[in-house]
Amino acid sequence: MSSAVLSNPVQTSIDGAELHKTYYGIGNFAIWFLIFIELTEFAFFFVVFLIGKSHYPEIFYQGPTELNTIAGMLNTLILITGSFFVARAVSAIKTDKRNETILFLWLTFAMGAAYCVIKIWEYQWNIQSGFDSSTNYFFGVYYYLTFNHFVHVLMGMSVILWVTIGMHLGHYNSSHHATLESAGLYWHMIDLVWIVIFPLLYVLR
Repeated sequence: MSSAVLSNPVQTSIDGAELHKTYYGIGNFAIWFLIFIELTEFAFFFVVFLIGKSHYPEIFYQGPTELNTIAGMLNTLILITGSFFVARAVSAIKTDKRNETILFLWLTFAMGAAYCVIKIWEYQWNIQSGFDSSTNYFFGVYYYLTFNHFVHVLMGMSVILWVTIGMHLGHYNSSHHATLESAGLYWHMIDLVWIVIFPLLYVLR
């Protein structure tokens, strides 16, 4: 084994991630497996929602009219904007635009924070309006689905913060950015799940 490899094990690890990307495309097996598990989890929740809707059609017909649709729409726009920003960050790192990458990563993090603020306000609005998880089956599913997604947004923000700090420390460049791409994939997954949640809970009756 060469002395160059021994002297820089971190670089060797990064090369391995990049080599995996070269052969298998964006991301690595771990992130795709995680995304599969997360989507399977939410798919189960969606099935529970549809079963509940079939058993309590009147409750599920009335439910969306009692939610704050404006808050839901704002959060939809915020998450879509966050996905745009993280895509721009990934695009920027591929051409070694370090400052631009950092800017778009911080903007993505800010979108996550804005989502959380609106969601917390929405929960407070619901409670003040007399709707909590024990109100009926619809609101039970609503709180379970949206709070679970809320937790995933916090997880996504943590991942984005991690790679942003990595950018500040100079860990990523045009040749080595597989971890940043994986973070982007996870954020897109969070966005995709919300795009399904929003019409199910706030629009369809």
